Amino acid sequence: MKFVDEVEIDLASGKGGAGCVSFRREKFVPLGGPDGGDGGDGGSVILVADDQLGSLLDFRHRKVMRAENGRPGMGSDRHGKRGRDLVLRVPTGTVVRRADTGEVLADLVASGQWVVLLPGGRGGRGNARFATPTNRAPRHAQPGLPGEQARVRLELKLMADVGLLGFPNAGKSTLISRISAARPKIADYPFTTLVPNLGVVRWGEDGSFVVADIPGLVEGAHTGVGLGIQFLKHVERTRLLLHLVDPTAAGDPVARYEVLRRELAAFDPALAGRPERVVVTKIDVTEVRDALPGLRAAFAARGVAVSAVSAVTGEGLRDLVRETGAAVAALREEVGDDG
Repeated sequence: MKFVDEVEIDLASGKGGAGCVSFRREKFVPLGGPDGGDGGDGGSVILVADDQLGSLLDFRHRKVMRAENGRPGMGSDRHGKRGRDLVLRVPTGTVVRRADTGEVLADLVASGQWVVLLPGGRGGRGNARFATPTNRAPRHAQPGLPGEQARVRLELKLMADVGLLGFPNAGKSTLISRISAARPKIADYPFTTLVPNLGVVRWGEDGSFVVADIPGLVEGAHTGVGLGIQFLKHVERTRLLLHLVDPTAAGDPVARYEVLRRELAAFDPALAGRPERVVVTKIDVTEVRDALPGLRAAFAARGVAVSAVSAVTGEGLRDLVRETGAAVAALREEVGDDG
């Protein structure tokens, strides 16, 4: 399935039905009173978060969607039928914004959460509603009120506890494939991962956390270099960041870590204060193992904890899962979230 995390669509709620002007026509009742019914309300546009959806692909080619109009009222005090609501199911983590101003209209962060985005127009009252002792034969009714229209932008931000960060080929895809059931594409060239990958990691007796492999981060990512801000937004909801450092890549690994830190801060200053750990990868390589003490000291000086793993041999993976799971559990407890 193609991953789509941003779309723009035009939405409209239904117009209310007009009220009816009608009078009873009954045998032996020459002065029958007004009996015009009310028009039905227009249908609303409702968004519902659904954990079973992982992409906005369903909206890629549905650019205009409307709820049903309410039906007009009828004689004999019969009210018009209410218009059918337009219920749109979106992935959990979807943010809804006005396309023109960027104003946030809804942020659906829990499965089953729903919002009436555009209420339907109210149906008009029929002439039976306007009868009074001094006006027993009102000859007017109300028109239905129009519905609302809006062009909105849907943005999906992944709901993950842990975000894996690192330059291309740092080993993110390999790591997520070893600690979860996720099976991302893995190859030895830049930007192997073109979409974020989610995996559920089990730890302890019954604990679990969700980890996201965030692709496309390079220097200048916050301005759109590489895959840039297309995927940086997916780290905004994570509780913990794991920076993967590959000492076999060209350049100083600590300097490369600092580059990514600056990119995060430039994209969203709040991310600079997000809890983090550094994960040194490929410790099955002799030169990496030799460099590990110096790397631990360099990151300790920055107040950052370091884990060391080999996705090839599995060394350090169990400890990484345990330490990460415990950190996520502590962060959940801080905000009173047991999920």
